[in-house]
Amino acid sequence: MRGAKSAKWVVGAIVVALAATACGGGSDSGSKADKGAVDPNGIFSVELGEPEKLLHTGDTMESNGSLVMSGLFSTLVDYKADGSLEMINAESLTTTDSKTWTVKLKQGWTFHDGTPVTSKSFVDAWNWNANVNNAMGLASWFSDIKGFEALHPEKEGAKPTGDKLEGLKIVDENTFTVELKSPVPAFGHKLAYIPFAPLPESFYKDPKAAGEKPVGNGPYKFESWDHKKQIKIVRYDAYKGPNKAKNGGVLFKNYTTIEAAYEDLKSDNVDVLRQVGPKDLPVYHQDLGDRAVDADHSAIQSIAVAFYADQWAKPKPVDVKVIQGLSMAIDRATITKTVLQGTREPATGWVAKGVLGFQENAAGDITKYDPAKAKELIKAGGGVPKNAITIQFNADGGHKEWVDAVCNSITQATGVKCTGDSKPDFQADLAARKNQQVKSMYRSAWSLDYPINGNFLSDLYRTGAAGNQGGFSNKELDAKLAAAESAATLDESVKLFQEAEKSLVNYMPSIPLWYYKVNAGYSEKVSGVKYDQAGDPILTGIEVKK
Repeated sequence: MRGAKSAKWVVGAIVVALAATACGGGSDSGSKADKGAVDPNGIFSVELGEPEKLLHTGDTMESNGSLVMSGLFSTLVDYKADGSLEMINAESLTTTDSKTWTVKLKQGWTFHDGTPVTSKSFVDAWNWNANVNNAMGLASWFSDIKGFEALHPEKEGAKPTGDKLEGLKIVDENTFTVELKSPVPAFGHKLAYIPFAPLPESFYKDPKAAGEKPVGNGPYKFESWDHKKQIKIVRYDAYKGPNKAKNGGVLFKNYTTIEAAYEDLKSDNVDVLRQVGPKDLPVYHQDLGDRAVDADHSAIQSIAVAFYADQWAKPKPVDVKVIQGLSMAIDRATITKTVLQGTREPATGWVAKGVLGFQENAAGDITKYDPAKAKELIKAGGGVPKNAITIQFNADGGHKEWVDAVCNSITQATGVKCTGDSKPDFQADLAARKNQQVKSMYRSAWSLDYPINGNFLSDLYRTGAAGNQGGFSNKELDAKLAAAESAATLDESVKLFQEAEKSLVNYMPSIPLWYYKVNAGYSEKVSGVKYDQAGDPILTGIEVKK
């Protein structure tokens, strides 16, 4: 277990930001740990941006907040590098039909305020997160559970007709059952995701205050949050999980650019980076030596379409051929080789590498660079309105270089004017998406929440899904995704999701660009630095040198 991470909108150009999310297995390629003396109570620092929102389990779905939450909360299960489940707060998770699940908890677990973690801690938390009145961004993750519609009516503005999910039943202090509306073979893996973490009784007295000072059940407890400056968490010595911290805590230091963080890393003023920006990719191995990190990471960079924007919605919805043409105007091979220094691999579909159900060339020809075909498709689709597009991105994530390169490629191939629409930070970028203020298109990167292909499909492109921020909706695709979600077995579910992925070329909810890898580094002051499958440093395993 690396701690329960959140479903992640990725902040950085190079790494992150995942998930999570649910945690992935760690990669051994992250560190050559020194054998020198360590300080078990030492505090180390990590580069981080300001979280988008308060630290609520039901509302943290970007990489800055999720890394903090990974230390503060533990979920029932985690998954290992091979995708198999590992029991964390759960003693066991069983089902005979993928519809009714029985959870038995490990005894003796406590929250950071000393109160016990019980079945009620989970059931109450799930009911609260699912309730539409609480406006949690991850509420849709509970839609598999029987009775979700009563707590979260589909019609906008409608009030809930109940306050509990019908499918949740407490058997005893350490046992509860979950009845789903239909079989969901991947439900066990979903339980590794942060909205399924428990909450203490104190949370409900003042949820806003709890979001400022979270009380969790994870390996670290909250100490302080100086907004837009730093967040500090410290080891929780009464933690009962298998991933106890080998350090005294973590200081998350806010940076406005990853370039500034990299300069601090070279001076040992910050200990762990989640990413290296395009500017420093040519030199970070030379600068850091053995402390430079290259590791696997299950995430994908895309350009999503703001389908609600006037450009694409009026006077009639955009023809899919236009989006296909823009995709074929992007020279992914050259951009990943030059601007990104070979640290990325051109994407051929919508699902990241390293997850169950990944398939090569799911997108067919539309990710292949072909200027002639690109112009032909755009013309056949009626052209790009005003013959111009913008790509929104966050300036603090090291994206400008590749956005400029993508725009240059599109313009040179098709004559369509393309410019970057820079937002000052990830918070501003996400706020524009949430408030449907994106003018044309936006940078969209997604890191796994659980290692199954459906996480990159159903959780991004299903109507109303928490990760669907572009307003995409298609009933045909919804039906395919629903069939895959409720298949009789996990194997069948994965296969149906593969078929659904291949059909995305007919809808083009986004333009796949490339698959991520972790390209990061750490200071002389720490050892044991490894990164998980979602691209985040595994906080609990890092050791601080004396």
